Amino acid sequence: MPTYGHELKFGVFLTPTPDRVLPLAQLADGEGLDLVTVQDHPYHPAFLDAWTLAAVIAARTERVHVSLNVANLPLRPPAVLAKSVATLDLLTGGRAELGLGAGAMPDGVAMLGGPRRSPGEAVAALEEAIELIRALWTPGQPVTFEGEHYRLEGAPPGPIPPHRPRIWVGALKPRMLRLVGRLGDGWWPSESYVPPERLAEANKIIDEAALEAGRSPQDVRRLYNVGRHQGSAAEWAERLAGLNLTYGMGTFVLADDDPRTIQLFAAEVAPAVRELIESEQDAPAGEPEAPAAHESATIATPAPGVRLSGERAWDESTRPTAPVPAGARPLTHQEQAAGQHLVDVHDHLRSELEQVRDLIEQVVASRLSAGQARAAINRMTMRQNDWTLGAYCSAYCRVVTTHHTLEDQSLFPRLRRADPGLTPVLTRLEEEHHVIHGILERVDQALVATVESPDGLDLLRAEVDLLTDALLSHLSYEERELVEPLSRVGF
Repeated sequence: MPTYGHELKFGVFLTPTPDRVLPLAQLADGEGLDLVTVQDHPYHPAFLDAWTLAAVIAARTERVHVSLNVANLPLRPPAVLAKSVATLDLLTGGRAELGLGAGAMPDGVAMLGGPRRSPGEAVAALEEAIELIRALWTPGQPVTFEGEHYRLEGAPPGPIPPHRPRIWVGALKPRMLRLVGRLGDGWWPSESYVPPERLAEANKIIDEAALEAGRSPQDVRRLYNVGRHQGSAAEWAERLAGLNLTYGMGTFVLADDDPRTIQLFAAEVAPAVRELIESEQDAPAGEPEAPAAHESATIATPAPGVRLSGERAWDESTRPTAPVPAGARPLTHQEQAAGQHLVDVHDHLRSELEQVRDLIEQVVASRLSAGQARAAINRMTMRQNDWTLGAYCSAYCRVVTTHHTLEDQSLFPRLRRADPGLTPVLTRLEEEHHVIHGILERVDQALVATVESPDGLDLLRAEVDLLTDALLSHLSYEERELVEPLSRVGF
């Protein structure tokens, strides 16, 4: 039976009431669980607003990822939802995920003025929302979207989340399960609605839809909301291990507000599940077939061979190279997506650099004033968030500058922990980030000087040439060294 090759994760599903939810979230974080989630039922008068609560949970914790379980789409406009998730992801250094549902309680939705949709309309709206949200998370041109339920009129993407938040879909019936297979990063049912005896049938529908869409079934993580097991911790662990080995359920989310149960789940059950699965997979016979894996299709973009500036931002010959990881293996499609996300963001930065150069040439040719060029550059991603390389790299800067434990929450520390051999490379990349920031400041100062005196155009061109050399070289180096580790370790 499938295991899908996903790393085991464990989390909690907390009731969003003000009396206990924050201490329980902090308990889950301190006990080493991976995920804290809350339900999203805005029509329930006793429940806190889920996204406000998620933000506070993220601020009060250090390492857990945070998600709604699941977001109520009819009451959460997808364009705003995309910004909410991206904002939380940026502010937490990549700890936001998106559980998403079509809206299971139409009367409650209608009570708050939301649309009352038929089952078919709900599925169609969810499909549109997933496409729209991902478009707004992807660097590039403004997004125009014409759907039956949602539309965008030239909405610029952004902010860009520092990691690719997964969209985990709550689905029960075949039409929704097929949507999960086509588009979802995960399937997220509750045991009370989809008991174990129904998992195989649902997995089959998802897997077939994934293959028909040109995806691999392993691209869809299987999450499962479970309750407290009436038995010993060992029996509980055996049950969850069986759900993984038999049905491929890779994330178990405990729906319980009792702190003792959460502690038991984290301290005894989760480690025992991991041990049971490892021992089963290490068995010499009868082990499950490994999921399909693929060589990485993500290729680093080489730096141009021709330099534009006579000045050098750094000595490239002193750049360290990461060691080849021991036991390297082919990467799955899902793993490759992490490395490809880095390249996609870098390609957007390369595109913006071309815009910078074009703007400067227009100034030189007197087709654009220096003041107009400066305003355009300052709207670009690379000038946002007090740093240089856009929303993706802004998380790196916070590792160095903050005193609020973001070092443990951002990408470079995660890579350092996962692979200490990357430390020299990561240190060098951080140093280059600050050099590029200084060069961007020089470009800005040159533009100011050009506003004051038209005689500064030669200096402006020279600074932009240096920026071009430095940025393209840096992006290429970062991709060369980090695409494979990111694919292997993830965000």
